[in-house]
Parts: sequence; structure tokens; C-alpha cells
Amino acid sequence: MGGGSALSLAVCLVLAVLAPAVSGDGATLESVPDLVKAMYLNIESFPCVRLLNLSGEIGCSNPGSEKIIAPIVRLTKGSDQLVQPSTVLLPSDQMSDFFLRVSNDPEFHQKVSGVLIESNGANNNLQELSPDGKFPQDAFAPYSNRSHNWNPAGSGIMWNRYDFPVFLLSEESTRVLQKVSEKNKKTDNGYKANVAEFDLVMQTTKAQTHDSASCLKERSCLPLGGHSVWASLPPIKNGSTEHQKPIVLAITSQDSASFFRDRSIGSDSPISGLIALLTAVDALSHIHDLRNLKKQLVFAVFNGEAWGYLGSRKFLQELDKGADSVNGINSLMIDQVVEIGSVGKAVIEKYPSFYVHAAGNSSASNKILDALQSASKSLGSDNVKVKQAASSNPGVPPSSLMSFIRKNMSTSGVVLEDFDSHFSNRFYHSYLDNPAAAALVARSLYILASANSVVDLMTLNTIKVNVSLVEELIGCLLTCKPGLSCGLVKSFISPSSTSCPSHYVGVFLDDPSGTQFPSYADDTSRFVWNFLADKTSTLAGNKSSCTGKCGDEGEVCVGAEVEGGGRCVVSTTRYVPAYSTRVKFEDNAWHVLPANSSDPMGVVDPVWTESYWNTIGLRVYAVQDSTFDWLILLAGLSITAASYCAVHVGRAYISKVVKRD
Repeated sequence: MGGGSALSLAVCLVLAVLAPAVSGDGATLESVPDLVKAMYLNIESFPCVRLLNLSGEIGCSNPGSEKIIAPIVRLTKGSDQLVQPSTVLLPSDQMSDFFLRVSNDPEFHQKVSGVLIESNGANNNLQELSPDGKFPQDAFAPYSNRSHNWNPAGSGIMWNRYDFPVFLLSEESTRVLQKVSEKNKKTDNGYKANVAEFDLVMQTTKAQTHDSASCLKERSCLPLGGHSVWASLPPIKNGSTEHQKPIVLAITSQDSASFFRDRSIGSDSPISGLIALLTAVDALSHIHDLRNLKKQLVFAVFNGEAWGYLGSRKFLQELDKGADSVNGINSLMIDQVVEIGSVGKAVIEKYPSFYVHAAGNSSASNKILDALQSASKSLGSDNVKVKQAASSNPGVPPSSLMSFIRKNMSTSGVVLEDFDSHFSNRFYHSYLDNPAAAALVARSLYILASANSVVDLMTLNTIKVNVSLVEELIGCLLTCKPGLSCGLVKSFISPSSTSCPSHYVGVFLDDPSGTQFPSYADDTSRFVWNFLADKTSTLAGNKSSCTGKCGDEGEVCVGAEVEGGGRCVVSTTRYVPAYSTRVKFEDNAWHVLPANSSDPMGVVDPVWTESYWNTIGLRVYAVQDSTFDWLILLAGLSITAASYCAVHVGRAYISKVVKRD
């Protein structure tokens, strides 16, 4: 009896120890997976990953090849201290100060095992946070004044290297982790703590390849890149002298840089320009006399602009090479460039104001300004204001137009923005758009394409924006619900992801040849291609459904991914690869090319790459203090010894009784 009682006592003690670590109801634990699910809480989050360039690394990674496990501590003030290596739970408004402190305080840095950033609302739109620099991508500027603060709120924290994992939490995960950190605070010096387990091991860390050249050689990374898209309105017939007109090129970008790979915090501004351009194309597509205009309208949406102007630079290189991706146009045909930058709604003004940043003071650039101002007057009661940017600015703000200027200093172009001398967070981080921006762009392009002809005012006034299309594009490109699952996107493509839209450029996987039918392209690029092909098209003679290529030259298949197939239309819409001009795919691998002095932007190109990884994971669970573990072990040994003695005494007693009988 003594042995049985001791064994029962040991079992009870073990169950008592395990019970606090299990968060679920014991009655529902019907299998080992149920037990694991109850003990471990997987956290929805978005990682900061390791990126590399020719001179080193930025971003985040575990310091070695092992997982990191550390207790969760919430910091609310920049002066808070850590008493042991910890997982730091951080309010979003403390992010800049915290990472600057980490970079400047080695002792504090050593106690940071990992960082969890709390979500700040449905869109994570941090009004006062810009992790970019004060002059984003200043090395590419076509002027010498690199000290101008275009982005006064910029902290530059995203360009530093951190040898610990960092994750942005979802809203639900934020609430869960705040409760967990409170439990840790209440049970301070107790036997149990809630810890975070990070699995953020980058292959470049394991392979000891710490720059782009070495990691590409060892194949532990891939170059950043994707696909840009361009289209003409009306379509251009290949080889036809009839359409060799001067080109009015309207451009914008579709990507943005962010501290977190798949979550863009406060950098939605480029997408407002994309929305304005797409809506302007839709408005112009309803005009019937575009073939009679003196200039050809061409639209280009560049990818990878936030990482060394990859899209615009590659586009210009393709033009120089006469590549198939730009068949029908060449650089000599480009007469004027109009870039739609950040045109988010000016929330503090009753009526929107836009600023025109011109490249130089040429007569052609002045004509673009005149066209924009004429278009604003034609909008009448909308009271849209167009102003010339301050002459004290050093030049155009960070923009794709810089690529064109560095390529040809005589380029005539402007950038349309909602700021004058510097970014304002109210605008720069706003994803709200205004139909006035699209209407202004559409009418201005019509005026420019009319050249010196008398503008048909009746036609000009018929160029109106579909307000519901603006609202739909905002929902598709800038919100999680519906996001890319919206009806408009799904009418053209089958999205590969149902999660929140990501404006990160991604990586270029393999051979870039055959760009008109890429084996992969991100959801946004595929949607933009199909949208532009549809809006700039005329119906082909063959109206049967298609699932890929169309039979006749000049035709493309719109909506090929949609169930039931797409339709063939006549359209000059093409993909253009977007990756660094300093890399080349050869012998089934990527290689870094030497700098070419004739390409000034290539000389300063960092050649960004992204590390491979196996898995990325973050989970939370409870553990005991090691002292308590030793106590349990000691108690277990004592119980075992007592049980042994009890069994030994019991057997002797039973043996004695049997002999007596």
C-alpha cells in the first residue's frame, strides 16, 4: 500500500506542474496534436527579414542557426531597462526611438533577444513613423544637394542591421501578447514565465555570406525584382510609321519600402499615384478621337522603385537595347514625362492642392505645368489647385523621374505631388485618394497630347472620373478586406494570396527571358497588366475565349486566369522585367556585373538581394524557472527513493507474513 500511495502522489505532482502550462480545456485534449495546440500559441505576424547589398546587410535575423527563446517584457518608455535577455513587446509609436537606442547602446542591445511591434489600427498607418531616411535614396539624385530633408520624419532605422528577430503583430495578436506580458509582470520572480520562440534563420547567416556578391555566388539569396507594365492608348501597330509620334509618357510606381517584408507601414503614398493613373486611363479610354491627337499617350507602372529605381532604370535599359519588352517605342520618341507621385487626399484642406516639381526650367517642362493648370481650371467647381513647387528646392523629389534625368539631363518632365518642399506625414502616409487627382491627370494628358492644337473644350469636359472605380481600387489595393479578393481584381486574375495586399517588390526567381509570358509575376503586376490591357484595347476580330496567347500579332489575352478563360483584344500592353542593371542571369545563376562608368545610377546601385530562409515562425508558451525544475527533480528523486524503500519494506513484510502462514 505504501508504494501505491507514493506512486499516486508522484503522478499528481507531475499533473499539477503541467496544468499551468496548458491553456486549453483538458477535456478537449484527445490527441498529442491537441495537447501541442493547447500548450503552444502560434502568433499571426509579419517578419523583418535579412536584405543585403554590395557593402553589407540590413534587416533582421536570428544571430545563429538556432531558435531563440526569451521571456516577454513590454516596454512603454525609451528609458525602460531590461534585467535579462528578453523579448521586447513594443508600442508602435516607440519604434523609432527604440531601434535608434539599440544601435547606439551595445549593452542594451545584448539584452534584446527579439522584438514584437504592436499593431496600430486596421491599416497599421503610423502617422508619425517613417523608417526611411530623410532623403530617401539620395545617392541617385541628379543634383549635388543631398542634405535636403524631403522626409523630416525619417529615422533611417530600416537601413540598419539587427542580429535579432523582429515581427509586426496583427491586431488580434497584439491583444493576446499584451495580456501575456501583463501575466509575466504580475508573476515576476515566480516559477513560471511566458516566452516567445523565434524561428527566423536566414540562409545568408548560416552560409556566412554577408553581401550580395558573395550570397549570389553561394546561392543563398536572390536579387530584388519583379515586373513593370507599360501600355499605349490607342494601341501602337508594330513597324507602322503612322504611329511614330512623339510620346507623352505618364508614369507611376507600384511598390514601397517597408521595415517589414509583407506589411507596409506608412508607405502607401506611391499607391495613391497608381490609383490616380489607373483611373485616369479609364477616363481617357472613353474618348474616341485619340488617334487624331499629335502625340502618343503611353503609360508605365514601375516596380522596384523603392530599392534603387529598379523598374525605371531597367525600362530605360530595355529601350536602349531595343528589347522585345518595349517593342513599338524607343527613348528618342519620349517627348514629355509626367509622373504621378503621392497624390493622397489633403485632409486639412477643403479643396486639394497639388505641386508640380519640374526637371529644370525648360520650355517643354513649362508646357506641362501650363497643361496641368489649364486642366485644373477646366474642373471648375472642384476648385483643384495646381502650384509650382518652390524654386528653393534642390530639384525634383525622390521619384522615378530621377532615372530619366540621370539618363538624359535634357529630359522634359514633372512630378505631381501633394507636397512642396518636404513630405508631410498627413499626406505621405495617407492612402486616401481623391477623384480630382485622376481627373486632373487625365485632362492634362489630353491637353499635352493635343500639342499646339486648339484643345476641343467639349471633349475635354467629357473626361470625367468614375468615382466608384477610385473607391473600388482603394479597397482592392490598400485594405485587407476585401483586398485582392475584391471583385475588380478577380474579374481579371486569380490572386495567389488572400492576405492583405503587399507592396514589397519581392525577388526575381529565375531566367528573365520570355517576359511577355512570365512564369511568375506578383498579384499587383498581373492585375495592372490586365487592367491596362483592357482599358487601352480594341476588340479583336476573334472574340472566342483564350487562356494564354492569341493568334494574331498585336493581340493579347485579357483575363486568361479567370474561370472560363479570357478574351483576345488588340492592345499594346507589355511586361518589362524590373531588376538591377548590375546583375545578369547566366549559367542558371545570378551574377553581379562590374560597374559601368557610362551608367551613373548603376555605379551607385547597391544591388539589393534578399536572403533565403527555410521557415519563419513565432509562437508563445509557458515555461518554469530552472530553480523550480531542480526542486521538481529533487522532489521526484525523493519520491522515487521513498517508493523504493516502501516497496522494499512492503515486500519484506509480505514475505514474513507468508512464511508465518
